[in-house]
Amino acid sequence: MSDTQGRPLRADAARNRARLLDVATEVFTTRGVGVPTEEIARAAGVGVGTLFRHFPTKEALLEAVMVRRLEAIAARTAQLAAEAEPAEAFFGCFRLVVDQSEGKNEFARALAAAGVDAHASLRESSTEIQARLAELLARAQQFGAVRADLGLPELIALLVGTSATMEHLGPDPVARERIFEVVFDGLRPR
Repeated sequence: MSDTQGRPLRADAARNRARLLDVATEVFTTRGVGVPTEEIARAAGVGVGTLFRHFPTKEALLEAVMVRRLEAIAARTAQLAAEAEPAEAFFGCFRLVVDQSEGKNEFARALAAAGVDAHASLRESSTEIQARLAELLARAQQFGAVRADLGLPELIALLVGTSATMEHLGPDPVARERIFEVVFDGLRPR
C-alpha cells in the first residue's frame, strides 16, 4: 500500500486507511452515500484531516470502497473455485456477488454525478470477476449442476437482476433466501 506519491505507507497510516475503508463500507452500505465524511472519520476514530490525506474527496473514498469490494469478490471467487466442488463454487459465487452488490448502484450514481467514471476504475476487477464467473459457469455445467444453455451474458443479467431484487426486498432474510431458491432452481438443469 502506498500514498498518493507512491511511497509506502507507515504502519499506522496503513491501519488508518484500512479502518477508514472498513467504516466507510459499513456506513455507505447501511446508511447510504449521503453520510458526511466527518461522520465516517469520527466513526473510524480519526480526524477528518486524516481521512482527506488518504482520500482527497468523498468521491475518492466511494471509489476506493467500490474497488475494495470488487477486489474482495474476486479473491473470494478465486478461493471458491480452488476449494469447492463445481456446484458449490458456482452457487456460492452467485450468492457472494449478489450479497456484495448491495448499494453498488447508489455508489455508481454518486460517482457519476460527480463526474467520476466508476467503470474505468473498476474495469480490472470487473474483468477478473467476469473471467472467474465464466470458469465457474463452465465447470458447473460440465459437472451437470447448471443448465447447459446459460451463457455468461445471461448469467451477468441474472446477477444484476437478482441484486436489484434483493435491494428492493430489503433485509428480510426469509424472503432473500426464497429468491435465491427460485433463481437457483431456474439455473439447474431440467
